Amino acid sequence: MAKYMLIMRGTDESAAKMMETPFEEMLETVGRFNEELIRAGVLLAAEGLDDPAQGVVVDFSGETPVVTDGPYGETKELFGGFYLIEVGSKEEAVEWARRMPAIPGSKCEIRRVPGIDEFPQDNEWIVKERAWRERTGQL
Repeated sequence: MAKYMLIMRGTDESAAKMMETPFEEMLETVGRFNEELIRAGVLLAAEGLDDPAQGVVVDFSGETPVVTDGPYGETKELFGGFYLIEVGSKEEAVEWARRMPAIPGSKCEIRRVPGIDEFPQDNEWIVKERAWRERTGQL
């Protein structure tokens, strides 16, 4: 089994369509999909993100980090939420993404999340992280 993150990306067009959709309707549609993921036993986490205008950006392109208000770049560079699923293959992750209730014009990026076992187990930082994961019930 492998973990995959399904990253939801919008456009100006899909954001406008989302604003036109009644909130209760959106909750119903997303809730049904979430229930499918839960019943299949593949959902690990799912979160939507707040309005990008409420965020801040920490830019590391100079000598010292610069903090600015508001969203980073254009709408197409932002993501609005994610699902973290654990499935048997990338193809299965793609199939779940294809079933996701998405607004026309939006996109879903699929990225595998490497597990701690894929890193050198004799590295002191990996040893510390593994111990932390064991203490917190993540392993």
